[in-house]
Amino acid sequence: MGEAYSWLKVVHVLAVISWMAGLFYLPRLFVYHAENIDKNELVKVFAVMERRLLKAIMRPAGLVSVVTGLWLIWVGSWFGPIPLWLWLKIVLVLGMLAFHGLLEAHVGRFRDGREDSSGRYFRIMNEVPTLLLVGIVILVIVKPF
Repeated sequence: MGEAYSWLKVVHVLAVISWMAGLFYLPRLFVYHAENIDKNELVKVFAVMERRLLKAIMRPAGLVSVVTGLWLIWVGSWFGPIPLWLWLKIVLVLGMLAFHGLLEAHVGRFRDGREDSSGRYFRIMNEVPTLLLVGIVILVIVKPF
């Protein structure tokens, strides 16, 4: 494949790590935000932190993750039948993108003062990216199918 392919993988892995950091941290911010909804000054701080995390890290890193992932498939000559493990990884990545979209919606609801979900809900929600990531890593490293 060559050196260019290796560098493309480096960019992809770094982008995924950055995106995942945000996907792990934003629901945790939501826990604190939801549990302190009556503290106006604190709520303002959480809203700024959530918006900046989303705009400055998560959106760009998610975009770079997807673009470089598709590029890796293209450059890696995955022409013809795509292996089952890769199809399953794509499905899990689509799940991660859907989760990201859900987080975007929660940021908007917090910003507009319409969020009524509990801290417990966000604690449970915080496990979703972990489960998706475990599946993705197993598929990429073990390639069981």
